[in-house]
Amino acid sequence: MSEHSELKKEFQIERMILFTDAVFAIAVTLLVIEIKAPLIAMHASFGESLEQLLELLPNFMGFVMSFFVIAIYWRSHHRLFSFLKNYNDSIIWLNFFFLFFIVLMPFSSSYYSENPTFQLPFYFYSINVSLIGVLNYFMLNYIIKHRGHLSEGLDHINTRRLARSRSLAIPSIFFFGFLLDLVLRPFGSIHYLSRWAPMLIWPVIFILNKIYGKVDDLEFHEKLQIKKKRKV
Repeated sequence: MSEHSELKKEFQIERMILFTDAVFAIAVTLLVIEIKAPLIAMHASFGESLEQLLELLPNFMGFVMSFFVIAIYWRSHHRLFSFLKNYNDSIIWLNFFFLFFIVLMPFSSSYYSENPTFQLPFYFYSINVSLIGVLNYFMLNYIIKHRGHLSEGLDHINTRRLARSRSLAIPSIFFFGFLLDLVLRPFGSIHYLSRWAPMLIWPVIFILNKIYGKVDDLEFHEKLQIKKKRKV
């Protein structure tokens, strides 16, 4: 393949990455825009103003959780595309479907944080996050399946296992929270334990790293590319 074709291919992949980064940036920005600042009355006391602000606490908690969920998915996408050396229509459309659910996050986050005690908003949010993870897994699996043609640097079996298991961790945890709420709901307020399911993300990822190897294994190709660029 000619040098011109290689540069054109790299440019097209770079366009896809830049477009994805822009969508992530907009989604993160919209998360905080959804939090409406309270209007303070003319003669409101400090205590009354503080009470208005505290009423927004569920919104800020939803913002923080969604911010870090999106950040984790951006990091995962960043790692995944560092292995990409070619592309096709399937990758482009898988990426679009993945971004569709990322764009939905500001709405589902606002819907849930505005109505934290209701069943449907929690389910809607949990399913939204789970579907992002499922699409991320499909995209990862497709790239791994076509390694050699679409990607390079995913030859080690532990690297593939770590990548697959980490990509399924977040959707599995949010789906677990969804199921936990269904199971515990008949037993009264104990079902609110399901809202704490996202706290399992970090210990689960830590355990997976211990089982399959260090997270550096997923950044080998990224570091290799940096070294190549420095040599050039």
